[in-house]
Parts: sequence; structure tokens; C-alpha cells
Amino acid sequence: MDYKQKMRQLIDEINIHNYNYYILDEPTVSDAEYDKLLDELMTLEKQHDFIYPDSPSQRVGAEVTSSFEKEKHKVPLYSLNKCQSKGELKMWYDDVMQKYPNTTFSFEYKFDGLTIAITYEKGLFRKAMTRGSGVLGEIVTNQVKTISSIPLSIPFKGTVIVQGEAIMPKSELKKYNERADEPLKNERNAAAGAIRNLNPQITKERNLDMYFYAVPYIEGREIRSQMETFAFLKENRFKVSSFNTEVKTFDEITELIDKVDKEKENLDFLIDGVVLKINDFKTSKELGYTMRFPKFAMAYKFAPQELTSKVLDVKFQVGRTGKITPLAIIEPIFLAGATIQRATLNNYSDIKRKHIKIGSYVYVRRSNEVIPEIMGLAHDTDESRDVDLPTLCPCCGTPLEQGDIETFCPNTWGCPDQIKKRIVHFCSKDAMNIEGISDKTIEAFYDEFNIRYPFELYDLSKDSLKSLQKFKDKKSTNVYENIQSSKSPTLDRFIYALGIKNIGKKTARDLAKYFNTLENFMSASLEELDSIPDIAEITAQGIVDYFADENNLKIVNELFARGVKPQDSESKKEGILSNCTFVLTGTLEKYTRDEATHLIESLGGDVTSSVSRNTTYVLLGSEPGSKLQKAQALGVKILSERDFINLINTKTD
Repeated sequence: MDYKQKMRQLIDEINIHNYNYYILDEPTVSDAEYDKLLDELMTLEKQHDFIYPDSPSQRVGAEVTSSFEKEKHKVPLYSLNKCQSKGELKMWYDDVMQKYPNTTFSFEYKFDGLTIAITYEKGLFRKAMTRGSGVLGEIVTNQVKTISSIPLSIPFKGTVIVQGEAIMPKSELKKYNERADEPLKNERNAAAGAIRNLNPQITKERNLDMYFYAVPYIEGREIRSQMETFAFLKENRFKVSSFNTEVKTFDEITELIDKVDKEKENLDFLIDGVVLKINDFKTSKELGYTMRFPKFAMAYKFAPQELTSKVLDVKFQVGRTGKITPLAIIEPIFLAGATIQRATLNNYSDIKRKHIKIGSYVYVRRSNEVIPEIMGLAHDTDESRDVDLPTLCPCCGTPLEQGDIETFCPNTWGCPDQIKKRIVHFCSKDAMNIEGISDKTIEAFYDEFNIRYPFELYDLSKDSLKSLQKFKDKKSTNVYENIQSSKSPTLDRFIYALGIKNIGKKTARDLAKYFNTLENFMSASLEELDSIPDIAEITAQGIVDYFADENNLKIVNELFARGVKPQDSESKKEGILSNCTFVLTGTLEKYTRDEATHLIESLGGDVTSSVSRNTTYVLLGSEPGSKLQKAQALGVKILSERDFINLINTKTD
């Protein structure tokens, strides 16, 4: 085999691994093995001074350019007409249906990134351009080549232009901002800034991704519909959203709009709406274009998730672990269906990195109907002034301690805010699940009964509860009975209720499965904890430190003395789902993720986080992620919730 054949063999093998990793999310070799193949290829390229155009070595390493060249698109890339009300959308829909009553539509995400068109000739990546004005775009070939999910060669050998959206995943923005001196404000700006950066190496560092949805030009093949477009793109290993479907009635359309709007925050990328396109291209061609928009498509825009507002003040709060968290007071804005006056900032370091000042305007984002977050600085004003970090705890006045990143109040057992928030956590739904106890109830317990530790809840009587304001006979009885009935929690809930640093619900469940009993867990050594998969070193050290503290041991022992006894985790149950491995994806309607997981495990099944050839079933909710595409590629059986319930009922019968 000569060197060119060997290089071709290596490129084909590496491209298969790239497809498995970046598109299917199913790596087939280790990182070390992949690096070995790439090193071998690059050594041959250097030795023989020869490089194939689709070599993976060409993704990074292009020289920094002084400016972007502009070029006319082979075919115009039109922007979409947009509407923000279902009334406007209905008018467009009715107009189309009046002319073409048998029309169906493709229903797709409207990605919020940077539109890119890529030209392939003879199966090879030749050129990438921004949409620009739609007629004239900038050539950004070297920058776009750094996106690992984009193929450098494809099976189709004719000339073809494919269009898609370059995006920065939310998870990648979070990781980038954790290590960056200058955090990026949002995913949209991050993607656009990365592509339009003259240095491809900087583009590469942002780990962009790209989803494809159109074929504006193709030679040697006819594509007759939008659904055929998706099929062509998938055949040629382009990344396509797992969410695209064909619809006909307006009721179907509005139902899907509401569903996507409700669940869009579960996606790992930004969307700012949905797109409807006439599926049949013959009909689309007959409808044609205006001067600016195609008449055969319409984008429905969601209400904005991000706006700017002025920072009026910054208050500092104390959490249950003593962590000091800043809270921005902002000028009221109406965002994502609510009037917003407060927004979170992670810590003081976050304030400095984002250049946040009192009197400045900032970007505010609201997701998942929770308290909004300040993403970054919009602009300063003449009133702008620095935020000062307090030196004393805002609750108890204790001098604060500064860690590597976070600031803490060290008065663990005397700071009222820490005490009350630990008890709130202990009572919460995912912990001891004591219903009827709110934050205000804990305030009353603290003020009226001098409750300082969770175990003191079990000393309360019905009569004492009746003495509280607004606690009548029925409420007092219910709260008392709920406290008493919480004495036999599952082990994972009890571990979570203790409030050990860095232990969330999933970690608590993993620890309960591993140790089976609380005694085993409490006596575990650092070495044993370190050896457990998915338990980080900082978490293991936190567990050891927790049980080395006399106050923590007192809490656990006093709980035992009052009859609290967590149930031992049972050994893996045999049941109707024994030898079945499930992966959950998307949002389930009948069950929460935790409920579905507990049900499967109670019936003898296993639940894992990633799809592999060993997966028996993928349980599919709405808005699934890449796990669906991976399951389809591997031939894993996919179950809807109804299928899942039928499976259980069938096996039970």
C-alpha cells in the first residue's frame, strides 16, 4: 500500500469516528486511539508534503486573515417573513390553504445562531459563506471548517450548497465562561463572534456546532420537498435536528407551537421560534417570493427570553452552606410572561468578569420560569459605579472568608439564614418531603419555637402548632402528621436531606445504590468514596468532612433518637424489567424523570444516561435530544409513554 492509499484509509477511518462521535454521540474508539490515528495521518502528510482536501488536519491551523472577502451567493439566501401572533400566522395559513387546500407544511425549529451556506464540489468541502445581505456574503471557510460536526467530504459527488445555522450549545457556553477571563454574553453572539473572528483558532476554542435544514442549490439530483431535503442531508451525514415533522391543520400547528414554547429551555441550543414551510417544492415555486421573503414560509417568533435593564442595586444573600450570593435589583421589565425586578449573579467574581456595575444596563435572561440571570454588560452610564463586596455577613455580621472563587460566612451554626435554609432543604419535596411547610413556616418555627436543627421538628406537638398565627386545627393536624410520617424516608432522600455539599439528587441516588445502608455510607473512607464512578474528589472529601463534624453527627443521631430511620436500599430487584436497560430522553407527560426512573428500577430495570448498543429501550418524551437520533442509528427500540405503560401492563399480565 503506497502512502496515498494509507492516508486515504486513515482519513476515511477518522471521518467515521468523527461521525459516530459528533453526530451519533456514540464514540467507537478512545481519545488516545483517535489521537494516534490523527498523528499517523499528519506524520505522513508532513513526510510526503501531500494533503487531501478532506483531511481532518485541515480543520485547524489556517493563518489569521486581515479581513473577510465578500462574494455573491450562487443563489440568493432569503430571510424569512416573521410573525409574533397566532392571528397573523392564521392569516398566512388561510391564504395558502385557499389557493392550495391539500397543502402540508414542514414544522421546524427556528435556530438562533448564524446562517451559513457551504458549497461542496465532487464530494468535498470547498467554501463556506455567511448569509450577509442574502445576495452578498463573507467567505468564512477556514472558520467554519473548525466545526467538528461538519463533514469535510460527503457521498454526493455533484455540486451542492447546503444551508444551516452555526450555534454555540448552551453547555459549551457555560464551560467556556467558567474558564474565560472575559465571559460571552449569550450563545447567539458567541457563535456569530466565533465565525467572524479572523483567527480560526479562536473559532475552534468555542466548540461550535451546526444544524442543517436547506439545500438552496443542487446539480444532478431533484429534491421535491422539505422532507426529502432532510432525508438528503441525513444521507450525506449532515447534522439535522431530530425535531421536524409534517403538519396540515392549524390546530396541529398551534398545539405544536405551544408545546415547543413550553419545552424549549430543555434544549441545549437557542431557538427563538418555529418555522413553517410548504412541504411540496412545486407549490412553493408557484407561490414564489416577495422582494425580501419567500411566500411559502413563515417564522413564528416566541416572546423574547432576553432583554436589557438597568441595575439599581446589588444585595448579598446567605445560602444554607454559607455561600454569599449577589442578587441584582433591576428596573422592572416584562420578560417571558412575567414582570422581572430581580436577577441572579453567581458570585462576586462573576460580577467582576461581566463588568457589572450599579447604574449600568445589562442583558437579562429568564429560562424555565425561574429567577432570571444577568448574562453580561450591555453598556455603562454616567451613573455607573462599582459593586463592593461586603466584608461582614449580611445576616449575622460575622467576618466573611474568601475561597478561590466563592465568599462564605463561616458562622455555620449561628447564622440565622444558614440555619433556616438548611431546615427548608431538609423538608423539601426531593428530601424528606414534608408537605405543608413553607419558607414562612420555617421562619415562624425559628422565631416562635427557637428551632435550630432539623431533628427539633419532630418535637413539635399539635398544640404547639396551633399557637402559630394562621394555624387552625386542620392545618396543625396535617403538618404534625406530615412531620411524623416522614420518619421512614428512602436512603437516597435522607442522604440528600442532610445537605452535604455537592450532593444533588442523582449523586444521592448513586450513593444509596452503592452503600445500601446509612451505616455503610457514614463509615466510608475517602479512598472508597473516590473509587465510586461519577463521584468527584471534591464530593468525596465533602462527605468525609461532613461526618467528621460533631454538629452533623449530632443531627443524625438526634434524628435516630426521634424515630427517623431511613430505609436500606434493597439489592437490585428482580422483576418484569430485569435485564432491560432504559435511557430517558425528552420531557415526559405522565411521569417526572425521577418517577420514571424509580418505577423502572422498582421493576428490576436499569436506567443509564447514554444510548449504546446495550440499551434495550429509549423512553421518548417530547423535545428529545440527540439520544433519539443515536438510538435510531443503532436500531434501539424506542417507546412512547403509552408504549411504556403497555409494556409494563403486558409483562404484568
